[in-house]
Amino acid sequence: MSIDDRPTLGAPDDDPHLWLEDIEGEPALAFVAAQNQRTLAAFGGAGFERDRDTLAAIFDRPDNIPFVSRRGGLLYNQWKDAAHPRGLWRRTSLDEFRKPQPQWEALLDIDRLAADEGEDWALNRVTSLPPAHERAILSLSRGGSDAVVLREFDLATKRFIDDGFTLTEAKGSVDWLDADTLLLSSAYGEGMATPSGYARTVRRWRRGEPVDAATVIFAAENEQSVWVRAGVDRSVTPFRVWFSEGLDFFNHHLWLGDAGGARTRLDLPTDSWATPDGDWLAIKLRQPWTVGGTTHAADVVLGIQLSAFLAGSRAFIRLFEPGPRSALQGLYWAGGRLVLSILDELRPRFDVWTPSAQGWSHQQLPELPELATVNVWPLDADELTGNGDLLASIQDPLTPPTLQLIEDFGTPSTLKQAPRTFTADGYVVTRHEAISIDGERIPYTLTGPARPTGDAPVYMSAYGGFGHSILPAYNAALGKLWLERGGTLVEANIRGGGEFGTAWHDAGRYAGKRLAHDDFAAVAADLVQRGVTVPKRIAAQGGSNGGILITNMLVRYPERFGALFCTIPLIDMRRYTKLLAGASWIAEYGDPDKDEDWGWLQTYSAYHTARPGQPYPPILIATTRRDDRVHPGHARKMTAKLQAMGYDSYFYEPAAGGHGYGTDNRERASFITLGTRFLARHVGLEMG
Repeated sequence: MSIDDRPTLGAPDDDPHLWLEDIEGEPALAFVAAQNQRTLAAFGGAGFERDRDTLAAIFDRPDNIPFVSRRGGLLYNQWKDAAHPRGLWRRTSLDEFRKPQPQWEALLDIDRLAADEGEDWALNRVTSLPPAHERAILSLSRGGSDAVVLREFDLATKRFIDDGFTLTEAKGSVDWLDADTLLLSSAYGEGMATPSGYARTVRRWRRGEPVDAATVIFAAENEQSVWVRAGVDRSVTPFRVWFSEGLDFFNHHLWLGDAGGARTRLDLPTDSWATPDGDWLAIKLRQPWTVGGTTHAADVVLGIQLSAFLAGSRAFIRLFEPGPRSALQGLYWAGGRLVLSILDELRPRFDVWTPSAQGWSHQQLPELPELATVNVWPLDADELTGNGDLLASIQDPLTPPTLQLIEDFGTPSTLKQAPRTFTADGYVVTRHEAISIDGERIPYTLTGPARPTGDAPVYMSAYGGFGHSILPAYNAALGKLWLERGGTLVEANIRGGGEFGTAWHDAGRYAGKRLAHDDFAAVAADLVQRGVTVPKRIAAQGGSNGGILITNMLVRYPERFGALFCTIPLIDMRRYTKLLAGASWIAEYGDPDKDEDWGWLQTYSAYHTARPGQPYPPILIATTRRDDRVHPGHARKMTAKLQAMGYDSYFYEPAAGGHGYGTDNRERASFITLGTRFLARHVGLEMG
């Protein structure tokens, strides 16, 4: 059945491709099957299979770093390789983990579970009960979706508990109150979901009790709220429970309570982050806050004793103040100390603050490189059984990751070194800045030959949304398929991200999203002006929020690119709030049902601005059927519209993958290889 044979259905803007939003509909699946066949026929074949197998072997290497989390003194890891494509959940001791080839105790073979039960299982999350961590709730996902099935697991017998806690598929989370009681934040059940499809209530669920009979102890007050969540805080005795109601993606109410429900709502700006530990509270502001006769600037981090705050004190200590190009990236407690992750001109820094009755003392984590991408996080899954040890990952585009252990906030020691999976002799990593349409400086990182050739095949990428920072990392796949074959990689830090704080994010939010797209186009132009390449040899890729970016490069800046790869994308900005989790993103983009917001949304809704007869470059749009976050209809409809206009556009949609490129290493390898070979062919990178 051809695209033009489908009927036009009533929808905003009289959308003729609305039928493609029916995820499992027979006509839609016929469209997908035909498109997949066409794309694989054009870009599959022996070369594709060779590259896919090469990548899968890299992803499956036995010497890849097994990332771990400590629970009750043991290190847990979910491992995937050729023998365990879905994953093997396992554990070992820290002393054993230090060895080059540690011995592991297997807990659950997810491939065997999937085969025995005839389900496409992936292990999404583990929530174990401290301090012994002998029981856990496993969140099992079908095909990588966000919605999960909950099942109780006994870590001593390594078996699911026959009469244990079990809940059918839904979006949400869970935490333990005690061995026989859970806090359930789940969209399962009549009236339990928000308009975004997330949990609207928190229920206290006792062992042996039907979930429908579980007591609701907290519920969203606002009908349009995005989610509610709850978590048990065991940094104090007796434990306390924190409840939050997400008013939108960036604003929430925070409540302090107990097993009976919320008791006290904290008097905080709704867009701040508050992180408690023991009798201490750290607060990161998003906007200026005038309180107690003092104005605290946006992005400042404040510290205070929680009991004093609850008693009415607002005598905060400023723990961090941002600079023009210096911003907080995250904060967390470990071992009673507060760790601040900071980017200063994109250079990593980690400040540590220790509170006491005498005040707050300060130090910095030592011996971490400045000219690299560094991530630091707690080793322990819970504060109750942890001691404050940290893990650090250090890498750059030409240097594979090193996993280090930081004990007692001292000198790091190397635990594991990832293998080098590609060669790029003569290549260097350099940082540059482009000037955007309004004069703003837009940083980007270039990995390529020390001496530019003038016509390098360039692979560009960026994200630019939700305050999420993107830093250059060692990419085994692109290193092997692009750099090793003579290509160049570029990662752009466009507005909408969090690299330089709230102002940088807000500049690329709402109507500013269009400006973030201008930033990316400016980087492409700068590559040409600097003599790195020419437009026809620039390929670009972006996913999710980056899908809006890539489709806007197609319709707004087609002359600057040779080919585009758009993945798991958001595209139709007229209907996005009506598709799956779309309503949760109104705070990032705006509400298309409001005339004022639609006034700017329509300017970057490429599904509506695409026109026939334009010099659009070739594009491959790829999604996954099990993506229950960004609806696959975005990708399907955009492809159908472009093809109806006669453009060189292709589509790919595997059945599994969730909001990602695959649930196992071979699926990921297939997705990446297909897109990379598509781009390479159109910008002239020899792939063989």
